[in-house]
Amino acid sequence: MADLPTNILSLPPGAIRKCFTPLENNPEIMSGLGWRLGLSRAVKFIDIYSIDEAEIIAMIPRPCYGLLLVFPVNKASEAFRTEEDTTLHSYDGSGEEEVIWFQQTIGTGCGIIALLHCLLNGKARSFVEADSDLGKLYQEILPMQPLQRANALCSSHALEMANELAAREGQSEVIAANTSMDLHFVCFTKSGSDNLWELDGRRKGPLIRGTLRAEEDVLDDAALNMGVRSFLRREAESGCQDLRFSLIGLVPA
Repeated sequence: MADLPTNILSLPPGAIRKCFTPLENNPEIMSGLGWRLGLSRAVKFIDIYSIDEAEIIAMIPRPCYGLLLVFPVNKASEAFRTEEDTTLHSYDGSGEEEVIWFQQTIGTGCGIIALLHCLLNGKARSFVEADSDLGKLYQEILPMQPLQRANALCSSHALEMANELAAREGQSEVIAANTSMDLHFVCFTKSGSDNLWELDGRRKGPLIRGTLRAEEDVLDDAALNMGVRSFLRREAESGCQDLRFSLIGLVPA
């Protein structure tokens, strides 16, 4: 059974404008949601069963355009987030930039925010049809400041309806939109400038985790070491015994 996202109480006080029904980190659900919004069927999400076994990784269609990781929110993950965020400036970008980042102001909406981070950055963006709901939404919010973007996402009827349909297609019991959760989504993607980014709507902005070679994608060793493996290593070193992690990737269909 796939995992579900996020702790509504972990968002900054007063930040939540509305709540969406939580999504599963399920490749069929995320593929269907992406297609419904305007993603080309030339790509789809698949389960990533291992990030350490070369034989399993070798079976995955490449390139991998982005990763969606679900992880348990705990004292260790919150301590790292809080400490790292103290060193960062709040993001205030707008317009065409290396990556587009979305502040999460939708309670239990980290799944849809992570999906948008994945589909609207790097090479994945080229698979979004310009005249689709997602393509039009991207053009609308591109020139906006971060809070304006977040408000536009909250107000998007097409986005909310697509999310609600997807939430009811999963294997798990549908969870009410205002339910407190202890799991959260984060996206890893590669930009056109070959940088690896961690994109999380709960942070102060987009986080650059390193630089890749032109031929490397988010499933190459360098990207995994700077991204998902580093993330999981921190959890292990903290003594975390919670194994509720799941990973899916956007790949050629």
